[in-house]
Amino acid sequence: MSGKENTASEHSVVDDLYTESGHWNLNTGEETIHAKRMGGYWRNIKWLSASAWIIFFIGPYFQWGNRQAVLFDIPHRQFHILGVTVLPQDFWMLSLTLLFFALLLAVATALAGRIFCGFFCFQTIWTDVFTWLEENLEGNPQKRRRLEKAPWSFSKIRIKTTKHLMWLLISVFTGISFVAWFYDVFDLWRDLFLLQAGSVAYGTIALFTAGTYLMAGFMREQVCFWLCPYARIQGVMIDKTTVVPSYDFHRGEPRGRLRKGQPEEERTTGDCVDCKQCIAVCPTGVDIRHGQQEGCIMCALCIDACDEVMEKIGRPKGLVRFESYESLEANKRPHPLYKRPRVWVYSAIMSLALFGIAYGLTSLAPLELKVIHDRQPLFVLQSDGSIQNKYTLKILNKMTADIAVTISAEGPEGLVMVDEDLVTTARRGKVTARTVFVRVPKPLLSAETTPMVFSVQGEYDGQLLQSSRQSVFIGPKR
Repeated sequence: MSGKENTASEHSVVDDLYTESGHWNLNTGEETIHAKRMGGYWRNIKWLSASAWIIFFIGPYFQWGNRQAVLFDIPHRQFHILGVTVLPQDFWMLSLTLLFFALLLAVATALAGRIFCGFFCFQTIWTDVFTWLEENLEGNPQKRRRLEKAPWSFSKIRIKTTKHLMWLLISVFTGISFVAWFYDVFDLWRDLFLLQAGSVAYGTIALFTAGTYLMAGFMREQVCFWLCPYARIQGVMIDKTTVVPSYDFHRGEPRGRLRKGQPEEERTTGDCVDCKQCIAVCPTGVDIRHGQQEGCIMCALCIDACDEVMEKIGRPKGLVRFESYESLEANKRPHPLYKRPRVWVYSAIMSLALFGIAYGLTSLAPLELKVIHDRQPLFVLQSDGSIQNKYTLKILNKMTADIAVTISAEGPEGLVMVDEDLVTTARRGKVTARTVFVRVPKPLLSAETTPMVFSVQGEYDGQLLQSSRQSVFIGPKR
């Protein structure tokens, strides 16, 4: 192909791009943004990261033994996570978990801006799926805008009805999937079909259905602009060293359209041909060439759009790319991560939180025992001359079934429990209290307080479970 033919081809491509996206401008809700969908590297990454949300829908169907693998059983105050049962007494681990993910979000933002919004946020993902369905049913952005303005007809009613029914189906399934994490999934489906589910289940499903349908189907980018608190605080979490989607103004300016027949050596404009494709693909309508803005969710779709245009007109890719503003302004490499103090601080706190979570999960015992010595009175002198102490034992059973446990005690010489080999039933997921009396012959006591140990032991599914707790036996002053 000759140089003139190549230049003509480039101009033809750019002219088409101008015609396609010349109407684009940033709006604040007065009209629906119909973003153009394009393929590319970052679009593929976006779909790959979005696939992580599949676990939200299929996770409740996995089983572990005789129960749901992950079940947050709020009515019984039990969290079942694979083979671990977490009860309210262990909720300190929940605080560490929340701290870890909060700092993970802060670290991600400090390093690469709002990548959570662009690649993992449920609002972004659900909106992307809704608009994907919309494009497959109604066509490209131009066709969708024409359909909106067209008078109502059988064809328009059919297309719109199909689209909204599919949106509602996804929304309902979203609500049911959320409830399934807190309600055994198979019992939930049965109760829903038999109309036996509780009002809380129905209400939660209705709330999630309405929220998903409205926010992903209608509000879309307005949620990111006005409802999301992260959009407000992310500005203080990034700096000039943060790597974000950026427009290389050194290369791009001054902007200008390609003119037919203009030799390359006579070109006085930068690489940006002002085609506005970066705006056309943006789900929030942001013009990345104006720098970082509140509406930018850093989905990197503008990078794919610009790279495609650069490839078509024969210019290097990367006019819009992930880059720090420090690097762009000074034309130098950004500071390495190990020279950024906040990264070290965040990482240290996250490591401590992870260590605490790991320690908590590995130290969880299926049986826990607490011993409370009765203080009124501290001891009682029996008619046979022995000293009696009263204790309240609190047995926490973290298993999913009741367990018969045997209570025993070891301590000073001559120690005897009033009910030798005392057996009690530890209720599943609850604290079972039992009163125990211990006696020791007075002549055998050599001190006012003597250490002793209470133990409980039981068997569950062929596994021996036991727990011990230290206490003291109190006698008269010597």
